[in-house]
Amino acid sequence: MSHYLLDRRFDIYFSGVYNGNITFKETYVELCDVDRRTRAQLKREPFDKNKKNTLIDYPLIHSKLAAYADCKWEGEKVTLADGSIYSKYLTATGIVDGKEVTSQLWAQRKSTGVLDIVTVDGEIVAFSNPGRVSSEIAVVPGYEKLTPLVKYDDPLLSKAEYGINHLGNLFVPTRDGLNLATEVFLPEGIKPGEKVPAIVVRTCYGKPRDILRCWHWTARGYAFVIQDVRGRSDSDGELEPFQHEREDADDLFNWIVQQEWSDGNIGMWGASYLGYTTTAAATSGNPHLKTAISEVNVGSPFTDTARRGGTICSWPLLCWTLGQSMSNRIDFGVFAGETINVEEAVRHRPITEIPEKIIGKKSGPWDLWREHYYYDEFWRHSDNTAHSHHIKIPMLIMSGWYDGDALGVQETWRFLTKHDVPGRRIILGPWPHNLNAFRDCDDLEFGDNAVDYDFDTRIIRWFDRYLKGIQNGEDQKPRATYYVVGENQWRESEDWNPRESRQVNLYLASSGHANSMFGDGRIVLQPEKETGSDTYIYDPEQPIGDRGHVRPYHCNPIQLRNDCLVYDTETLSTNVAMVGNVYAEFYASSSAVDTDFIVRVSDVDERGTARKISDNVVRAEFRKGYDKPELLEPGKVEKYEMEMYFNGYVFKKGHKIRIDITSSNYYEFFPNTNTGINPYEDPAPVVAVNTIYHGAAYPSHVKLPVLYGL
Repeated sequence: MSHYLLDRRFDIYFSGVYNGNITFKETYVELCDVDRRTRAQLKREPFDKNKKNTLIDYPLIHSKLAAYADCKWEGEKVTLADGSIYSKYLTATGIVDGKEVTSQLWAQRKSTGVLDIVTVDGEIVAFSNPGRVSSEIAVVPGYEKLTPLVKYDDPLLSKAEYGINHLGNLFVPTRDGLNLATEVFLPEGIKPGEKVPAIVVRTCYGKPRDILRCWHWTARGYAFVIQDVRGRSDSDGELEPFQHEREDADDLFNWIVQQEWSDGNIGMWGASYLGYTTTAAATSGNPHLKTAISEVNVGSPFTDTARRGGTICSWPLLCWTLGQSMSNRIDFGVFAGETINVEEAVRHRPITEIPEKIIGKKSGPWDLWREHYYYDEFWRHSDNTAHSHHIKIPMLIMSGWYDGDALGVQETWRFLTKHDVPGRRIILGPWPHNLNAFRDCDDLEFGDNAVDYDFDTRIIRWFDRYLKGIQNGEDQKPRATYYVVGENQWRESEDWNPRESRQVNLYLASSGHANSMFGDGRIVLQPEKETGSDTYIYDPEQPIGDRGHVRPYHCNPIQLRNDCLVYDTETLSTNVAMVGNVYAEFYASSSAVDTDFIVRVSDVDERGTARKISDNVVRAEFRKGYDKPELLEPGKVEKYEMEMYFNGYVFKKGHKIRIDITSSNYYEFFPNTNTGINPYEDPAPVVAVNTIYHGAAYPSHVKLPVLYGL
């Protein structure tokens, strides 16, 4: 193997902070690491992933080095020998060795994660991973300003001028007598007596995993404080998800401001469950918390996580719970569903026995939730909405159209808006749960701009503005920034939902046989005068099962079934852009005393392929509110209202908008037995005959937020 990438040095920058360098050798990758405290270079040695945590997998690059080197980086798209696809994207011009040169950034496509390439004159000079929490760029010295690294040259950005002083693993007491493992990192090189603001992360996944993502804040003059939530890793107690996060964060904040290095200003960051801990901390009303950033945040557990629409969630919540129950450290193989049989797990009955059947032991969280089928004080305690009136601080909320926790994000934005929290801001991209790491989702292609190279610096600027008082204009930005799929462009609005969107009601209609995509269901813009109805049979022992979750998956297999009612618009004569939250309002009856209803919106192309855009579920017993359970009177028509997943999407000219209604998806929710009996008691299921009504007397419809068209 002999090519230009061999023996070429690449300096590593982690969120703009120098983090050593690597050189690709014939048979290995050589690393020259940096001492994070003194910033001094260490001796050169073979790269060891067990010792050096990086966002970019350099040994993997090394295994494909010839493919990178042999590629002719020209034209609009290139495909490497290993099948990796790159699209020509951004250019930059600068001076290298006294000469003006132009660089080309190549955007990786069709990948789960992003490793972009920067070339000059057809040769690679940088690898770039923009990331969700932080970024990493490996660049040939001298070419820095021809890469996205220039984003960190902003003169109003906190400078990376400090080493890192690790104070060790400390134990912070809680009000009920436990001690929670907490690591503190201070800027090395601050003056004696100098005080600094703190950025806090509270994690259920183990501190080492999240330290990698966040240590760069310390280099920029912040204390970084990370804590294992109770029952995880080295912290005392038992894991009771959601139950103690508000109070434990409040205790941690009060401990921080008592430390001699604290200037009394605290910010908090978190994503997914860590986003829940962040939002819950904000509801504490602690005066020392000055701002928070919550990404893809899990919502209140009765509405987004353990439960949804009154149902009991199955996969992927089940895998998360089982993974957390293996020991005091999460088993990521179980969490990802890689080391267990997911099909067996979600189909096993009774559901109370699933942990013992699948992982051979009981699960504390699973047993705890079993004791509280109905919304009670247990759930209210961890309900962020119920405590949201305490939030007074600027919060930055980030999520994506295909994020499995988007309902939690919608909940958070709803109560921030209700209480008119100053400084609130929301950014919504075309992303799944792993933000800013995809330009495609399934076979749906976005623009190269779907990966935002300002993502990381925006987070730094946000903390700089609200913790250091730097007048960088971050508080002057429009309240909402969002991506419209199909336009493949970013837009801004003064609020979310965008004031530019208008509500268009899509009413259901049929001749009485809307069963399946071959039925006669249709969508009209005004309810028809005559009352109509469509009926289907829901058998809990023959449920629909689809692992598409919130992805834009093809839902034709569901819509082929007779237990799915399908309604289509006429072929669209123009593009229709929907941007905002989607709602359903419909009228239904059932032969059973309880049942579920799932409403889904999809986009049907010219070939008849239907792509899911939005959906949600409601359990009939909770139709009047989670705190007002009431079984059905068989045969009686009832009204249902449902908030669905938000989106920014263009239905193209020549396509159709489709609405379908059914009663099951066992990969999302354990099927309703239709008995009205607590499902944890394993009742024998019964078949339900469910009917959807439409027309002037029963104007069932979906409220679509339309930006243009229709």
